[in-house]
Amino acid sequence: MSRIKKHLQREYEDWEKVQRKQNKQLSFASKNLGINIGAYLLISIIEFILSFQSHSQTLRADAFNNLSGIVSTLLLMIGIHIAQDIDDDDIVGAPLPNYSLKQRGNDQRIQFTRYRYETVFTLVTGVIMITIAISVIFSGIKGLLNADTRIVPKSSALIGAIIASVIMLLVYLQNRRMGRKLKSAALTAASQDSLSDALTSIGTLISTAGALLFQITWLDGITSIIVGVFILYSGFKIFMETSLNLVDYFDPELEKQYRQVISSIEGVAHISELKAHYNGNFITLDIVIMVNGYISVLEGYRISEEIEKVMRKRFGIIDTDVAFIPDPSSIKDEDF
Repeated sequence: MSRIKKHLQREYEDWEKVQRKQNKQLSFASKNLGINIGAYLLISIIEFILSFQSHSQTLRADAFNNLSGIVSTLLLMIGIHIAQDIDDDDIVGAPLPNYSLKQRGNDQRIQFTRYRYETVFTLVTGVIMITIAISVIFSGIKGLLNADTRIVPKSSALIGAIIASVIMLLVYLQNRRMGRKLKSAALTAASQDSLSDALTSIGTLISTAGALLFQITWLDGITSIIVGVFILYSGFKIFMETSLNLVDYFDPELEKQYRQVISSIEGVAHISELKAHYNGNFITLDIVIMVNGYISVLEGYRISEEIEKVMRKRFGIIDTDVAFIPDPSSIKDEDF
């Protein structure tokens, strides 16, 4: 086997290793989200029962918020499942191109499409949080305006708030730890969601304790509105981050760093175009560079491989696609 064939084979094998590693991380993330569902379900049941028993609007609002956590977590797990399904012959029912996937370029393009589903379902999570937040805020305002519904909740509401606060703090810490370890967008979104849930449960605890201690009838309604606003903020933050990723927005400062590094590589005369993309948790790069118009195809290939190697080592970019155009200053007029 020639050296170039060996090199291409090694490239494909390296990509297979990257896929296996990523899918292993996705599997860990999915199992972690399964634990989240169990925690959310337990808290929701406890809070719903105690909210009706104690007549606490804030505890009921917190229960609805945690119930939405079950739905959003299930959606994230669906996204992760699609991203992991590398051996399927379609993507959510849509047929794949009829050619061999045992080529690095074909395989990568399709797999990157799958990885984006993790981002898509993370976006849906943000939308669900926004919807729940609006409902909670509206319910709190309605309760404040109706004097007949303003009451001091019973002490049993404290029990639900304490249980929810402790469990959600543990869930948040676990999600944050695993999100950082696996660099998972889904777990990062889940950690933000669980942090907002933990803080709302703590807010519920404080407001319930204050209402019982000082016999303030309107405090429960005010706190439920504050809880709703915080959920709205967290959901909007997730929505903005994921929507920007899906529409191919990328930090211009990072792109500037990429340009500086690539420009310093031998053989690169000028960078004509550069565009970075998010594909799930991966960053990929498309660039068009100017090179000497008389270099060989082999020399151009060597330059592209050097660029990909440097960008992977410096920035963790998993794939860099390079296109070439001749540097005008290197071409003789009679040759064009």
